[in-house]
Amino acid sequence: MNQRAIANHEDSQREATPLVPRVDVSEDATGITVLADLPGVSRDGLHVRVDNDSLTIEGEIQPDLPEGLEPVYAEVQVARYKRVFTLSRELDSGAISASLKDGVLNLRIPKQAHAQPRRIEVKVG
Repeated sequence: MNQRAIANHEDSQREATPLVPRVDVSEDATGITVLADLPGVSRDGLHVRVDNDSLTIEGEIQPDLPEGLEPVYAEVQVARYKRVFTLSRELDSGAISASLKDGVLNLRIPKQAHAQPRRIEVKVG
């Protein structure tokens, strides 16, 4: 029997609602750090982009299948994460750095040079 002949049209019509990842946001004098929990997301399934003042984090969990096998029917939907943030104009979106380790995305977004505190030297004279 061909498994591809088995289909549930209701499932194919339904679009999975993305999960909202939990985040921690911290700020210091030079910028902000965003830590987003994305368990099960690999580097290949992760997409981080900035468009104008909008930061979008998207990740898709890929099921682990033995090499050479492809699913022909699955009732478990592949989970997707999505979160969108509005960035302040004080932040330098062109200098964002990102790393992914153990399911946690670490984004560092520095402040623009003019928004960072600076020390002014006072001369005695």
